[in-house]
Amino acid sequence: MEQHRSRHSARPSHAAHGAASSHDARGYSRSNAESYRQRAARARLEERMANGAQEPEAESRRSTRVGHAQESTHSHARTRGARSRDAAETPRTVDARYSRRGNTRYADQVNPKHRRNRIIKRVAIALAALLTCVGAAAAIYIGVINGNLSAGLDSGLNNVLVQTNLTKEPFYMVLLGTDESIQRETDSTTDGTYRTDTIILARIDPVNKKVTLISMPRDSYVSMGSYGEHKLNAAYAYGGAELAVSTISDLADVDISHFALVDMDGVVEIVDALGGIEVDVPMEIDDDMAGGHLDAGLQTLNGEQALILARSRHAYDEYGNGDEYRSANQRLVISAIAKKLLASDPATIASTVTALSECVQTDLSVSDIVGLAQVMRGLDASTDIYSATMPTTSAYVDGLWIEQVNTSEWKTMMSRVDQGLSPTESSEIDSATGIVLSSAGDGAAEEASAAAESKDGSIVVRNGSGYTGLGTEVANTLTSAGYTVSSTGNADNFDYKNTVVLYNDSSRASQAKAIAETIGHSASAQKNDGSYSISGDFLVIVGSTYVNTTS
Repeated sequence: MEQHRSRHSARPSHAAHGAASSHDARGYSRSNAESYRQRAARARLEERMANGAQEPEAESRRSTRVGHAQESTHSHARTRGARSRDAAETPRTVDARYSRRGNTRYADQVNPKHRRNRIIKRVAIALAALLTCVGAAAAIYIGVINGNLSAGLDSGLNNVLVQTNLTKEPFYMVLLGTDESIQRETDSTTDGTYRTDTIILARIDPVNKKVTLISMPRDSYVSMGSYGEHKLNAAYAYGGAELAVSTISDLADVDISHFALVDMDGVVEIVDALGGIEVDVPMEIDDDMAGGHLDAGLQTLNGEQALILARSRHAYDEYGNGDEYRSANQRLVISAIAKKLLASDPATIASTVTALSECVQTDLSVSDIVGLAQVMRGLDASTDIYSATMPTTSAYVDGLWIEQVNTSEWKTMMSRVDQGLSPTESSEIDSATGIVLSSAGDGAAEEASAAAESKDGSIVVRNGSGYTGLGTEVANTLTSAGYTVSSTGNADNFDYKNTVVLYNDSSRASQAKAIAETIGHSASAQKNDGSYSISGDFLVIVGSTYVNTTS
């Protein structure tokens, strides 16, 4: 102890000496430990001096050492006790800025890559959790939609369906339509069954991107095996989907792979989900039984308007078989829906499939429908969708009007269809209404539409109504629309009731129809049967109903 004090040229006071000498051996050891720390501090100071730092005054150093020794001697016991308490309360008292255990910022500052990897890991975990939730929700959603699509299907349907590769080979599908809401459960009014007024046999070729739609008249008189002979629309009522599919399969002599029952009221939701469909309506429809009025011409139809077009048949009573015209319009609506669906984005397809599930019963699943839509993308509705009606002849038998199948013509038609050809060699367009009765994919409907837009040819207007000035009014309407009126005058009498547009050349049928639509007031186009002398390309005779009908 004397040598230790002499080295530092400082002698502690008697009081300090007495306190120091009263310590036990452990206290002495602690004093030596303090000397060790002092030497370490000295070494650090010398290191800083070597790096350019200034050495403090010697006296200051001596005072510091003496004061430190005294403080160490007198307060050692309470310091140790305080440390023990601090240790119990705080695991570490080291500055958190430099602690590898207490703060990850130290590692981030030393290695930025470590921080990036940690962030990426957290983001990946969050994304994985999110995708798991989304995947679970999607699975639940698809399960619900699939449940809706298959709800109510006959348990025996699979007995008559023939399995095919949906996206890699042609297949046939039966489409049945009803105006009654699809009933998911049996009720007392229909016992869960009803007749189907829309019957379509579809051939879908995903390889060549072709679709053929064959309408089968509901009154076609056919054999239904053990049920005997009945109208075709009774098959579903008697034996459900199983009997309907087997009856149509036998009639067409083809295997059928898929089935769908469509609630025609659901057309509204399907078309609206697509944002409307573009259709060139063949002629003006005014049919309260079908839902109301529909203008002629190219337009975007909403759901309600599309349903009017698909339902109406009494609007054609004066032209011919209303069922045939209605069937043609239904194929027109289906083609427009297919065209819009195949060109839609995934979100629109999803909403449309959801709408379908509320009004369609089918053996197809969501993945089947979406997969088929993907494969059929690129289909051109004007050239790749064929259509026709099964050839029949009307007959009155045992007090009942029926349609008798023209067997020879029907076999020829189905032979063509089964080969992937159009059901007829050329398209057929009704001259009076402009309705496409059959489409051979030759663009005839589009050509007819283009011809209707042509304003060439001369028009002669004759007033046969008995009302003064109507001839001039009609002539002015046509002139304002861009047509050429060569002359006006009175007809040979004033007994004409209806306004008609007459023409001699069949190639002018579409134009005559367009002229009638321009005139409005229920005007119609008719081919001249030789009863009229026509000096121009068209003869317009204004009838008395012109003043009693709206434009």
